[in-house]
Amino acid sequence: MIVSRSLSLCFLALSAYAASFDLDSSRTEIGFTLHDVLHTVHGTFRMKYGSIQWDPETGKASGLVVVDVASGASGSGVRDRRMHQEILESERYPNAVFTPDRVEGQVALQGLSHVDVHGMLLIHGDQHELVLHIIVQANGSQYLVSTHFTIPYVEWGMKNPSNFLLKVDGKVEMDVHAVTQAHT
Repeated sequence: MIVSRSLSLCFLALSAYAASFDLDSSRTEIGFTLHDVLHTVHGTFRMKYGSIQWDPETGKASGLVVVDVASGASGSGVRDRRMHQEILESERYPNAVFTPDRVEGQVALQGLSHVDVHGMLLIHGDQHELVLHIIVQANGSQYLVSTHFTIPYVEWGMKNPSNFLLKVDGKVEMDVHAVTQAHT
């Protein structure tokens, strides 16, 4: 009874104020997977900056997560040059920016939580609505967060690198793992 009352008080305390979560760019991993008929390509991007402000009571969120598109690397210089020059056009569009607008669900002060973060992703010069299904592992003021989502890059106006020999999927799978610090 005392334990459940203490947890209830913790949730009430968390919902009484807006929280701010700063993502540690040095401890954030952004991976991508692209399938084609011959093999699967894996690669990474770096995050430049990430901070999300959230009011647990209303669900309203704000902030920015900025990804360095030009940092994209798959381990093949030829493939990466083509990816940057022809598909991502990273010189023209050097950043991808996710701007959250609301969070659905509650983040526990300890243990595992699941939340949906709604927002807009600015990539390749266009805005696209995106919902991130996020798993949060809380440990004090530090939170480990992870999400998996798909970017339909061809549908969103980027070039498909397929040719007569190589057939590449028009969607890329993204996996993000980050460490955040919560501030009140």
